Amino acid sequence: MKICMLNGNPSSNELDRYLKELGAALEAKKHSVVEFTLRDLTIKYCTGCFGCWLQTPGECVVKDDSALVCRELVRSDLALFASPVIMGFPGALLKKTNDKLIPLIHPYLVIDRGEVHHRPRYDHYPQLGLILQRQKDTDDEDMDIITRIYERTALNLKSSLAFVRSTENPLEEVVNEINSI
Repeated sequence: MKICMLNGNPSSNELDRYLKELGAALEAKKHSVVEFTLRDLTIKYCTGCFGCWLQTPGECVVKDDSALVCRELVRSDLALFASPVIMGFPGALLKKTNDKLIPLIHPYLVIDRGEVHHRPRYDHYPQLGLILQRQKDTDDEDMDIITRIYERTALNLKSSLAFVRSTENPLEEVVNEINSI
């Protein structure tokens, strides 16, 4: 399986170590893993100009590293989003990158699962997985809200949220979860 990991950690800490060990464990199981450490990339904010739909269909008009992320993500079988929970939400780096995924869908609308959503641009989209690093003030309600947000993100990306795990979960458990996809 081809896995694209988006590390939305703003600073190097135990989440980075967890993801590095996870990547190595997945590669040992013969998965192909590409990791983007978002703090090391130049990803500018989405301005909502819709140029990615009208001027340069499928690609953001603002040239930054989001084009690399989009290309790799759409070629993957699993997109693994990772972030610390900051004030009850995933961090800004991951949010900014999520916003820059809009070129992966068409501006045209269809009824999807009883709701109005954008048409897919590609034939294949990866399933999504979410790894969160809980903080001292992170509670179950925070985790439920984040889960619902990423279920909606997956729906918008013509996919599904395969799992949500915390860095408190043993690596073997996450690897087994991914192997079962």
